[in-house]
Amino acid sequence: MSGVSVWSRTGRVKQAAQLMLGWVALLWLIEAVDYATGHALDGYGITAREADGLGGIPLAPFLHFGFDHVASNSVPLLVLGFVTALSGIRRFLAVCAAIVLADGFAVWLISPAHSITAGASGLIFGLFGYLLIRGFVERSPLGVAVAVVMAAVWGTTFLAGALPTDSVVSWQAHLFGLLAGAAVAVFSRPRAEVAA
Repeated sequence: MSGVSVWSRTGRVKQAAQLMLGWVALLWLIEAVDYATGHALDGYGITAREADGLGGIPLAPFLHFGFDHVASNSVPLLVLGFVTALSGIRRFLAVCAAIVLADGFAVWLISPAHSITAGASGLIFGLFGYLLIRGFVERSPLGVAVAVVMAAVWGTTFLAGALPTDSVVSWQAHLFGLLAGAAVAVFSRPRAEVAA
């Protein structure tokens, strides 16, 4: 039996690694296409408070404003996505979808008029918020340990990024991504089994 669980864990680690490496590679490929087309894809981000801007909500996390932008998002997305995906690919994708939709709608609603928001950072902040809260909600010692390590490594950076200190960076995407991730951790916790 122990051999099965070891293989199962190894398979899960491999799946999570492949998924996140593929995801980050896709972001670089999309940015290469964007560059080759004279940044034609940039306009498909979230355009604040315009009806057609709602269509940018699912697209924005895959679009970036240049290679520096995608480079700055690659490592945190790779790490946080990998750690989150270890709990299962289906669960990971559901968490990502909920964060992207909640964060994207908030960005659409409160960002400055006519602004276009794109980039994976809202999702990254969401995954950080999710991992920060999940262990405590699920009362998992390993999850709490992950939260403590994440907070120690990136806590200051993420909290600073969620404040309106830089007019070029979408603090709205960061703040609401963080809040969306925390909310997903609270509302998606496994239900306790009822004793018969």
